[in-house]
Amino acid sequence: MAKKSNYQEGIIRNYYRNQDAIMLQRLGEIVGDLYLAEGKRRAAIWKRVAAALKNLKIPQGQIEHLVQSDNPTLVANLLQELLKAK
Repeated sequence: MAKKSNYQEGIIRNYYRNQDAIMLQRLGEIVGDLYLAEGKRRAAIWKRVAAALKNLKIPQGQIEHLVQSDNPTLVANLLQELLKAK
């Protein structure tokens, strides 16, 4: 594997430094999609929500509760709390 340039290393470092902000933004976008989705697409989006929440280090029990409730409002409320905490 080729050695990374200083520029590439800087980009990688910045990505990991800002990963929480990136995940919060992604979760916000996913919640918008979740409100509009129906059927199989909605189930696929819930999987994306679960993955984003896991990346944000939300406890697994809370993630399971949110997914089983199938209520995007609960996820939106959690997102608001996470944004306030940041």
